[in-house]
Amino acid sequence: MTVTRSLPLAFVAGAAVGVLGGMIGLGGAEFRLPLLIGLFGFAALAAVILNKAMSLIVVVTALPARLAVASFAELAAHWSVAANLLAGSLLGAWAGASWAVRMRTATLYRVLAALMVVMAAALVLTHTTALGSPALPDPAQAIAGVAAGFGIGVVAAIMGVAGGELLIPTIVVLYSVDIRTAGSLSLLVSLPTMLVAFTRYSRDGGVAVLGANLRFVAVMVVGSIASALLGGLLLGVIPDLVLIPILAVVLLISACKMARHS
Repeated sequence: MTVTRSLPLAFVAGAAVGVLGGMIGLGGAEFRLPLLIGLFGFAALAAVILNKAMSLIVVVTALPARLAVASFAELAAHWSVAANLLAGSLLGAWAGASWAVRMRTATLYRVLAALMVVMAAALVLTHTTALGSPALPDPAQAIAGVAAGFGIGVVAAIMGVAGGELLIPTIVVLYSVDIRTAGSLSLLVSLPTMLVAFTRYSRDGGVAVLGANLRFVAVMVVGSIASALLGGLLLGVIPDLVLIPILAVVLLISACKMARHS
């Protein structure tokens, strides 16, 4: 198979991810990962690291816009939520990145395929189900928050995503926070969590792939950011009951293809 990593194609692929992310109100990194592997021919770990770098840039870019939607005062009122999740997600990010760099390539492909299925399920659950909030006593809520944060940190590190797909429903369900504020809180949790994972990858020289593909990354990120606005404008144009199942099927097909790499 001939691998094509042309910059125009990278821009188009990034733009497609940006549109999808904007339409579902997320970053779309779960759709970028199979493109990096299937379309551009990167090996599993290299694709994860590149995906993490691009997710980090997208989150940093999106944070000011989210702060304009939910004020700093609103977010400060929920500082304990972010702190609770970070207590687990920072540890999970370090652990997940450590496991990823030690896995055999074939194993990592299988793990990524399984996590793509998890992301598809989370996408459907979040957008088609009314999420209830269990009434947990404070100690139980804190323990659940740390455990959930750890799991999300692991998944985000291994897939190279920001984790908003899992963080937002967790914040809504576990802490009874409205979804608008939850979206902004998820970015505040994602940013340090991704930095920890990226730091762990850099210890093993894994980020060398980033330096070798800097122009590719820059062009793909520009495509994602430039088209995210378009995706936001299209939000609601296609009903969730139509769009979400289609995107879930795309993730499941991507998972099947990724599993074959192993």
